[in-house]
Amino acid sequence: MTSPIDATTPSLDCDVLVVGSGAGGLAAAVTAAYHGLKVVVVEKADVCGGATAWSGGWAWAPGNPLAQAAGVVEDKESFRTYLRGVLGSDYQADRVDAFLEAVPHMVGFFHRKTALQFVPGAKINDIYGGLPGAGTGHRSVGPKPLNARRLRPELRAKLRHQLYETSFLGMGIMAGPDLTKFLSASRGNPRGLFHAGWRFGLHLLDLLVHRRNMQLVNGTALTGRLLQSADSFGVDIRVSTPARRLLTDGDGKVTGAVVERPEGELRINASRGVVLAAGGFPQDVQRRKELFPQTPTGREHWTLAPAEASGDGISLGQSVGARFRTDVKSAAAWCPVSLVPYRSGRTGTFPHIMDRAKPGSIGVLRSGKRFVNEANGYYDYVAALLGATPAGEQPEAWQIADSRFVRRFPLGMAKPLPVPLFPYLRSGYLKKGRTLEELAANCGIDPAGLKETVGRFNRHAALGEDPDFGRGATPFNRYGGDPAVKPNPALGPIGKGPFYAVRVVPGSFGTFAGMDVDGRSRALDDGGQPIPGLYVAGNDQASVMGGHYPAGGINLGPALAFGYVAGRDLAGAVEYEDDGAVPLKPVPAASGSGAGAA
Repeated sequence: MTSPIDATTPSLDCDVLVVGSGAGGLAAAVTAAYHGLKVVVVEKADVCGGATAWSGGWAWAPGNPLAQAAGVVEDKESFRTYLRGVLGSDYQADRVDAFLEAVPHMVGFFHRKTALQFVPGAKINDIYGGLPGAGTGHRSVGPKPLNARRLRPELRAKLRHQLYETSFLGMGIMAGPDLTKFLSASRGNPRGLFHAGWRFGLHLLDLLVHRRNMQLVNGTALTGRLLQSADSFGVDIRVSTPARRLLTDGDGKVTGAVVERPEGELRINASRGVVLAAGGFPQDVQRRKELFPQTPTGREHWTLAPAEASGDGISLGQSVGARFRTDVKSAAAWCPVSLVPYRSGRTGTFPHIMDRAKPGSIGVLRSGKRFVNEANGYYDYVAALLGATPAGEQPEAWQIADSRFVRRFPLGMAKPLPVPLFPYLRSGYLKKGRTLEELAANCGIDPAGLKETVGRFNRHAALGEDPDFGRGATPFNRYGGDPAVKPNPALGPIGKGPFYAVRVVPGSFGTFAGMDVDGRSRALDDGGQPIPGLYVAGNDQASVMGGHYPAGGINLGPALAFGYVAGRDLAGAVEYEDDGAVPLKPVPAASGSGAGAA
């Protein structure tokens, strides 16, 4: 039930109201506005983008037209086969089919009709390469980098900045050639040094002139391009405007919402309906306590989502009878994180995306024992950590590396050459020991266990083998490594002291539990019936992957696809906007390890 509205409350009429401005919400808004509807987007935060803006920006989009333009044509049944193998009993055929049907047209629509231009992930592999149907590239798309000067200043002010921990002093680095050149600079490569120099020099100029990063990549580029598209189609985007309650008519149809502005409440009447896309509940401590394993108070978890992603959309949906589904494999989209202490007293959250797969580093428990194939997906790392931690103990691991590694690759927040390590050592973020035993003592790790583990790992790594966890056995593992390392790019010994370690704890990109929806993105009630006028997109939806993580980008891919589906359904669209066409010429590829961080 909804509460009565004060007759003096001002009102605004539109066709579609979207609550939330991440990938799902903006995709719905852009699609509906393209079809001529009047759309209003309300955002709780004072900037747009939600967790999308802090993500890697890559979307899992199998069968997309950029792949077709490159001559890669796959049958949908291969995608279904792979997903059945990963999802098992959590495979929901109708929603998977709806996703696979929408994805090619979604990518084609945005790429051809809007400012959201994509680049293909030509070499980004599905995670579980040993399963039938697993892909070895061309199933992902990422946003083309964007110069923020192309955004109106008023629109630019509404764009969330890149997550500081995944930047270099606020400058985003894109997975693929951009990242590769930065890493090569740490080895003295002239081209890498030149690339890093001009990129960082331009960033400093932008900070001086514009007071912000202007070279948008990854999630900020995705958000920026969606905002640019929404703006071009006349979408009314309102920040610092949380939705407080939904409006319904006498038949139970959702007809709008009451939102709160700095100047007071506003009633927004939406004749076609409302899309809830408020980012799930990763910041809802009570729901975390109830649904996340080994989180007894709800505070033993560190999410990468902004503070505003506190479950508002789900609460709004439940208020009108939407079903909140928790019957998924995992309620959270796990990601291993480390906690970064700053001199200001703030603690940052760093996602361990790419460092785990590089040769010469392993993850160990307090016992000094390994517990996972470190080069597998971020979800697998945390799931294994939770499984290996006895009940009642705080789950934690230590990512271990030697001196050669930390000067060539990042170890968590610590950067390779020429960036010095002393700030991270001084803050206590990075631990150091002249010997493995000394490092173990500094970390609270069993020294005998660590020495035994490293010895065994090194003997097999020299042969390119990992009999304990199979690291380097799949294309996903090997591509995340270092191609210069032989015979296995994912495996290298940990031998040259001093040794270093970073403490790793469970975190997440967002949530997988969410509202039940059908293939048209309509919210369903407890009886499985659509609630008239109510749609759901992004992490407010229950995961179409059933709480599993088969590939990088399985948050953003469905968010964009089902946002697109919702916008089309609200507009009553029948024909696809892209006419099933593919780009006229191949788009230059961008690919890289850790590219699917979302």
